[in-house]
Amino acid sequence: MGLSSFFFIIFLAILLSLSSSSSAASSFSSDHKTFIVQVQPEAKPSIFPTHAHWYDSTLSSLSSSSGSPSPSPSPGPTRILHTYSTVFHGFSAKLSPSEAIRIQSLSHVLAVIPEQVRHLHTTRSPQFLGLKTGDSAGLLKESDFGSDLVIGVIDTGIWPERQSFNDRDLGPVPSKWKGECVASKAFPSTSCNRKLIGARFFSNGYESTSGKMNETTEYRSPRDSDGHGTHTASIAAGRYVFPASTLGYARGVAAGMAPKARLATYKVCWDSGCYDSDILAAFDAAVADGVDVISLSVGGVVVPYYLDAIAIAAFGAEETGVFVSASAGNGGPGGLTVTNIAPWVTTVGAGTIDRDFPADVKLGNGKMISGVSLYGGPGLTPGRMYPLIYAGTEGGDGYSASLCMEGSLDPSLVKGKIVLCDRGINLRAAKGEVVKKAGGVGMILANGVFDGEGLIADCHVLPATAVGASDGDEIRKYIEVASKSKSPPTATVIFKGTRLGVRPAPVVASFSARGPNPVSPEILKPDVIAPGLNILAAWPDNVGPSGEASDKRKTEFNILSGTSMACPHVSGLAALLKAAHPEWSPAAIRSALMTTAYTVDNRGETMLDESSGNSSTVMDYGAGHVHPQKAMDPGLIYDLTPYDYVDFLCNSNYTLNNIQVVTRKKADCSGAKRAGHTGNLNYPSLSVAFQQYGKPKMSTHFIRTVTNVGDSDSVYRVSVRPPGGVSVTVRPEKLAFRRIGQKLNFLVRVQVRTVKLEPGGSSMRSGSVTWSDGKHTVTSPLVVTLQQPL
Repeated sequence: MGLSSFFFIIFLAILLSLSSSSSAASSFSSDHKTFIVQVQPEAKPSIFPTHAHWYDSTLSSLSSSSGSPSPSPSPGPTRILHTYSTVFHGFSAKLSPSEAIRIQSLSHVLAVIPEQVRHLHTTRSPQFLGLKTGDSAGLLKESDFGSDLVIGVIDTGIWPERQSFNDRDLGPVPSKWKGECVASKAFPSTSCNRKLIGARFFSNGYESTSGKMNETTEYRSPRDSDGHGTHTASIAAGRYVFPASTLGYARGVAAGMAPKARLATYKVCWDSGCYDSDILAAFDAAVADGVDVISLSVGGVVVPYYLDAIAIAAFGAEETGVFVSASAGNGGPGGLTVTNIAPWVTTVGAGTIDRDFPADVKLGNGKMISGVSLYGGPGLTPGRMYPLIYAGTEGGDGYSASLCMEGSLDPSLVKGKIVLCDRGINLRAAKGEVVKKAGGVGMILANGVFDGEGLIADCHVLPATAVGASDGDEIRKYIEVASKSKSPPTATVIFKGTRLGVRPAPVVASFSARGPNPVSPEILKPDVIAPGLNILAAWPDNVGPSGEASDKRKTEFNILSGTSMACPHVSGLAALLKAAHPEWSPAAIRSALMTTAYTVDNRGETMLDESSGNSSTVMDYGAGHVHPQKAMDPGLIYDLTPYDYVDFLCNSNYTLNNIQVVTRKKADCSGAKRAGHTGNLNYPSLSVAFQQYGKPKMSTHFIRTVTNVGDSDSVYRVSVRPPGGVSVTVRPEKLAFRRIGQKLNFLVRVQVRTVKLEPGGSSMRSGSVTWSDGKHTVTSPLVVTLQQPL
């Protein structure tokens, strides 16, 4: 059995074991699942007028013993969910496991990929990033605020009436645009304008698995019934709106990264998730429509690239010159949690900005504990202390009560009290709703050990605040001691509004997913971080700011946190860079963002990790925090072509068939194998993982090519900050460029001694390689990891 077949069967088994009961609503038996089928398009028999007819015939042939396509060009009712023809060639359909295996055996079929269900990774940020409208020069001016660039947002749809999407003073729709505004329920064609120039929705994959859409809670249209897509779209390209705030918090001007860029929305996320077959259809449509940037704030299980529909679709987009940015995921602060890790995708983690929303807890013993909140309703009575209980010991039925799960709290014990709830399992705002239903007057939400000290502000439905793990322990201890004394535990929450100029900032957000890259450790991921904590952006009318069904409050803007919010910052910045440098490839844009990123905060010290309060590392932030103004003029770039990625896959020991699945190219790996290893992909970071097999020393080398996009007749000299205990040499030490566009090579040699590690243990060290001509500073992280085999 080949490696690809092995992975297919294992992945198929996993997905079958995770099947939801809702699939019974499908018209097929419960063992039928959605598969994405990739074909060789040139193999279509001439008898079929279209590829769609051929695909229908292929499915009809499953009932025949021959397994050969029927010659009938009209095979009858279709089982096909989507057909793909731009970034991917093939179709998606509901199949039984045995049908999937039979289709995979057909000579014209390259791959049969089991569908994954992905999930969402859920202002002052332009100012924090240095994008100011009054500057006489800079990225906004040079790019004309992103005018005529099109950002495609693949998400939950959009609320088009928001002022963030007005088309005032915008020119005509770019002539290259081929997309459409799909008129549908609650979304007339007039919903689009010269700002929102395209809107589509894709639900066949969703409904084939979850059953018919409930149109009382969801819109069968591009209209957003969740809020996430409206929020991310306005972060990427929202217009200037004043005044803007959420329940009185974060008052000021709201603006996206590229205020004059055009938007196209592709709705693929529904109540039960975002389905691969729909996501692939959105990519296919977006590239055909003519987008310049795709922003994707969803993720799922990490699998090899040839089984990853997002990685495959993103390659097809990159190949046509479309920049793809994707959220790194919210699985932090643990290691190996980063998602969307293909090297042709720009992977974005989350950091803080210099703004927060303090809401402190005052305990009955006089102790003040820091917290954060966006609660905007009637507050607790000033000066009054309220009875305080911990739901896990006296508020209800033990463990579920400690988490303030639905129905877990005893109203007779909770009424009139502030309740301490543990974070986890159910949504943060949902816990407050449970406390409120039980008669509680307030809530303190305490992080668990895994969450650490990172705090997320929420628009709670009752007076509530969030505190870190250590402070949660202190409050529990106070409750325990005070409960045994003559002074029962009491507390109140003091809301302090919006605070600006917070130091330190940025800080790596606790939830932001971390490296190393679980598939390709030689490619450092995430690539960069961007603002993702407590971000103000547009919000729909039909969803309360807490996201709870019972929350009937309305707000034009909401404050959310997640790598979902960080990703569209980079999407918008990519549009600005593309507008300023139309000749740049997606890899060049990523390079400019990475090599100009910074790793120090506003105190001049290494950025902290919010979860621990310690210094963060390259596994947390990648190349660092984006610096848009410097990215506009990076000096040198590390560029890549689709053929470079083919060589990378060859050196990753992918089979020729697997490479063709990802790239749609028949590869010849002989040259790539001779050229080196996966670390020689011309990436802006350098990373190597050594396996210690008893050798006293280990070494490797990196070959890189840089392109001059700065000044002609410029000379760059190298400086190296070697990782601890690692010998690093760079040859040559000087690069002399005579013209713009000239390419020069250099070699980095790395040598390290074996260190003592426990079986299965690892040790990571980091440094950097920096080129400078006195005007530009071009920095690449250098990461060396030592691993001890079991």
